[in-house]
Amino acid sequence: MVSEANPRRQFIPSAHEGGGESTLTVVIAFGANLVIAVAKSIVAAITGSASLVAEAAHSWADTGNEVLLLVAGNRSRRPPDRRRPLGYGRESYVWSMFAAMGLFVAGAVLSIMHGISGLQHPEEATDFLLGYIVLAVAAVFEGTSLIQSLRQARAEARLLQRDLVDHVIRTSDPTLRAVVFEDSAAIIGIVIAALALGIHQITGSSVPDAIGSILIGLLLGVIAIVLIQRNRMFLVGEVADSRVRIAVLEALLDDDDVERVTYLRLDVVGPRMLYVIGDVDLVGDATEHSVAARLRAVEDRLRTSPVVVDAVLSLSGADEPSLVPPGR
Repeated sequence: MVSEANPRRQFIPSAHEGGGESTLTVVIAFGANLVIAVAKSIVAAITGSASLVAEAAHSWADTGNEVLLLVAGNRSRRPPDRRRPLGYGRESYVWSMFAAMGLFVAGAVLSIMHGISGLQHPEEATDFLLGYIVLAVAAVFEGTSLIQSLRQARAEARLLQRDLVDHVIRTSDPTLRAVVFEDSAAIIGIVIAALALGIHQITGSSVPDAIGSILIGLLLGVIAIVLIQRNRMFLVGEVADSRVRIAVLEALLDDDDVERVTYLRLDVVGPRMLYVIGDVDLVGDATEHSVAARLRAVEDRLRTSPVVVDAVLSLSGADEPSLVPPGR
């Protein structure tokens, strides 16, 4: 079965195993964004650069988002109770949705509006060197946060045999996805701001700076929409990855009491949390009372996996086709 003795258990990172790593990733991102937001705000006020103002808004939005992501992680890991027998995992997607909406409003919309205002009412920037310095420092902090989030994502992707980008998009952990996307957008935004500031300095025109602000806003808008869409899909109901399905199917077939599996459904009910529903044919031809007890025992063994919140199994019909994992 999926247990400490079975290597298939390690095929799926659990909520407990991934939760601590995700919290560390978010805490690092929060610290980096808070320091950067303060620095960018001060320098933006000194220089008057529109793109730096957009970057400051971006960093403040990210800082607020990390708080919401921490709330998401803490609330989603609460154990099941009588009111929520499948746990509180989906709360993670609700709070992550709020964070993505905050990024859209506080980051994207404000940056675009400020850029448009800069086009309508041009203002000359000053102290360009100070602007470059704060962007360079921001790149170091954002890069550190991005390295941490990518390190976590790469380890999980390797476990699930996924491409890194594919894993970040498809992972059931919304906090990991949000931090990777936001940090990546931050690095791109810093490059845009530096280019806009440089062209402003060279040409003496504030138009490139204002356009930089708009481009940063558009970038944040795209990121926010992608994050909102992914959280929406998990709230509506996302199917488990095919590799995870195969792992659970093989775990069932490896059980001494299971002859075959004819139906299997895996509902994602939170970050690295599954609800297993299936139909199985038990070995032998036992009495009804014995069959019920053996069926409950198989369910209990499934629940020993840290990723399985609950499992409900029924008996297969004699004429139902068997599910066969690849390679068997």
